[in-house]
Amino acid sequence: MRVLVVDDDAPSLKMTAFLLVEEGYDVFTADNGIDALRLIEEKLPDLVILDVMMPGMDGLQVTQRIRSSMNLPIIILSAKGETADRVVGLDVGADDYLAKPFEPSELLARVRSVLRRADAYTFGDTQSALMAHGLHIDPVTNLVTLPSGVKVELTPLEFRLLHCLMSNQGRIMTHDKIISSVWGYDYDGYSNQIAVYVRRLRLKIETDPDNPQYVQTVRGVGYKFL
Repeated sequence: MRVLVVDDDAPSLKMTAFLLVEEGYDVFTADNGIDALRLIEEKLPDLVILDVMMPGMDGLQVTQRIRSSMNLPIIILSAKGETADRVVGLDVGADDYLAKPFEPSELLARVRSVLRRADAYTFGDTQSALMAHGLHIDPVTNLVTLPSGVKVELTPLEFRLLHCLMSNQGRIMTHDKIISSVWGYDYDGYSNQIAVYVRRLRLKIETDPDNPQYVQTVRGVGYKFL
């Protein structure tokens, strides 16, 4: 697997790259967003690990640029570890968000998890298109077609969430099951944030997000797709 590490702090960049090389990954690096985008075009990495706070184009802006054209897996690293900062990072399209300082074993675990999920969505059953109640989701384009025929683009995280719920239509999906399926493992403190992503998904697919037809809340338990 080829990994691009982007960080303007030289010691941090060197340490992260060393950890990944020791684990057998093919690693190349950049210390700014512009070079990162160029290397993505040239090297076609399997994963990008991005620091947020960089001069010029920061990690969030790089993530948005990547997401505008491809579904390349992204892990954001940041000294900002508050819940609001994590939500922003995931909302712009990152697959994972790890606060600095971090344990090397945790970074490596998250790298493995993100790559496993990427493989599953490329080669597994989760790559299948789904249709229910007039909604059609396309895993190739990350588009959902509404009953009206309007096509709406989903972020990778929104797509995984909707795919998780639609593929279990009629079943109650607990918060733990959703976190395991969509994120790959338990995110400390993130079970309370699922509602944020469900709300954003409803804003895209529901005619009336306050009275949803598709994604129903099962109070105190989780959600289900009717």
